[in-house]
Amino acid sequence: MSLPFLLEIGTEEIPDWMIPTALASLQHQLESLGITARTDATPRRLVARADNLPERLPDTEELVTGPRTNAPAKAVEGFARKQGVAPADLAVEGDYYTFLRKTPGRRMIDVLAEALPGIILKITFPKTMYWTGKNGPRFIRPIRWIVALLGDSVIPFELAGVHSGKQTPGHRRLGAASAPISIATYERVLRANFVILSAAERRRRIEDGIAALGVRLKADAALLETLTYLTEFPTPIVGDFDPQFLELPEEVLITVMRHHQKYFSVADPNGHLAARFVAVMNTNADPQGLVRRGNERVLRARFDDARFFWQSDQRKKLADRVADLAHVTFQAKLGTYLEKTERVAALVKELGGDENAIRAALLAKCDLTTELVKEFTELQGVVGGLYARTQGDPEAVWQAIYDHYKPESMEDAIPRNHAGRLVSLADKLDTLRGCFRVGLIPTGSRDPFALRRAAQGIVKILIEAPLNFPLVTLAAGDQQLIAFLEDRVKFYFRDIRGFSYDEVNAAMAAGWNDLPELAARLTRLQEIRPTPDFEPLAASFKRIKNILRQAAFTGGPFTPGLLEDGPERDLFDEINRSAGQPIERVIGALRPKVDLYFDKVLVNVQDQAVRANRLAMLHDLLEQFRTFADFSEIVTNS
Repeated sequence: MSLPFLLEIGTEEIPDWMIPTALASLQHQLESLGITARTDATPRRLVARADNLPERLPDTEELVTGPRTNAPAKAVEGFARKQGVAPADLAVEGDYYTFLRKTPGRRMIDVLAEALPGIILKITFPKTMYWTGKNGPRFIRPIRWIVALLGDSVIPFELAGVHSGKQTPGHRRLGAASAPISIATYERVLRANFVILSAAERRRRIEDGIAALGVRLKADAALLETLTYLTEFPTPIVGDFDPQFLELPEEVLITVMRHHQKYFSVADPNGHLAARFVAVMNTNADPQGLVRRGNERVLRARFDDARFFWQSDQRKKLADRVADLAHVTFQAKLGTYLEKTERVAALVKELGGDENAIRAALLAKCDLTTELVKEFTELQGVVGGLYARTQGDPEAVWQAIYDHYKPESMEDAIPRNHAGRLVSLADKLDTLRGCFRVGLIPTGSRDPFALRRAAQGIVKILIEAPLNFPLVTLAAGDQQLIAFLEDRVKFYFRDIRGFSYDEVNAAMAAGWNDLPELAARLTRLQEIRPTPDFEPLAASFKRIKNILRQAAFTGGPFTPGLLEDGPERDLFDEINRSAGQPIERVIGALRPKVDLYFDKVLVNVQDQAVRANRLAMLHDLLEQFRTFADFSEIVTNS
């Protein structure tokens, strides 16, 4: 008999950005019990459900091997006693006593009752808290209720003083404090109590609600995802603000609405910012407009603050703020932002930056001393660029300052101009060099200084700009940093650009110091891989590499006069013809010559001079193509 399963972990509100990872972790924990679950969540509940769990696990049998048949009697008696039987009940398999241990299958409800408390506490969160005392369990938020059902039965267990049951609360303000459920009625009861369990449905409700308002939003997929996991019953409403605030830069207004109030920005028919916003309530309606007016009041206060900071900051030029960076700590072991700025400016100059790039480097961090960035930290860099533009700096300068934190993710664009790319590159490189120098190196999932993101940004800029700065040279000889950057290069090409791991390994084995050149080789490698001659030739190159390795041959003189006529000389002639030619042009002619060579020629002959000569020719062939890729790294079917 198979039974459905339901687990609901009820908590205080969980931060929205932690929920998807927590659900994946919960799925993984249940898989350890052989349960393939589907998961859902709202801010107050993590839910896992599964169908067709067995009422009882099957009986198992295990053949236990004991002592040898010629062992002392006491050893045999001890083994039998451990199995709970008499020595006469033991069987003999070859030279050993054995016993077929039969274990009756346990009831699934008992297995779950035993396992679920541990599974719940193993759900992964970036941080956790105590709420019952120092010796109590830890979770992201206090656990307030647990629903655990197998079929119609409660799976009985207790966690942090909370006993599992079949009661669940509805929406915090609109629903019942507690409602009885069964697996069959679970979603229906939640919906009747103003809880939409499905994140996809909540997302659609937000989108449909916004469409019904008749407004055009500034696209913001990340905010939509956030609001989906901030609400149990989302309802969008539209509000207005004083058009006079549109005198402020759009970036400032949008940041205030998005980051501080979780409001969508609205666009006018021309695509510019309109004096409206969309908020998403966690309730069903606002018939008297109380929520709307409250949101408008709060937003006006935030905009007033932003306008005051914008105006007061303008009284001091960015260039006059450089000295103030001496009072802003970058990192305790790495000094102040003034020291960092001086290093970055020197590095930009070293990279060939012109006057605009150097000035941008000197001014890039100055907005850290402004009141607007102190209040709205998300605007660092952007505010500096806006102030530089307002204060009359050239476009190349203010855009470089504005963009110099880019790219902040693999989806983010690189800085829009050359000066910005140099400043971004130098800023990230200085952070990496400094942190590696003082031992602040990422370990496992810990990366407090976002060094992986910085390294990934460097890789992305060098490839997509493109810039031909040798990456190993940029690492200033730090071997740990070089290895770190190499790993980020592999990640970029595999996970972002979609090249297969063996293609990346093969191309990087031929060199990865010049990233644009590496990108070009990888593209060519991917293009020729489906051709009929590629994999057989790659398999032959792998054979050549193994032959050279077994012979411990790393190079030596080659004498054409020792070649035999026929397949050996034919291959030599083809190697000469292909020298310096693009691989796309020679692979078709080379492959049959290599195949025939291995079919007709014995490399490891008795004559040492001939053997060394043959090894030398194969070594030269391998080296000729190793500047493009190490084909022995390609995984083939042969």
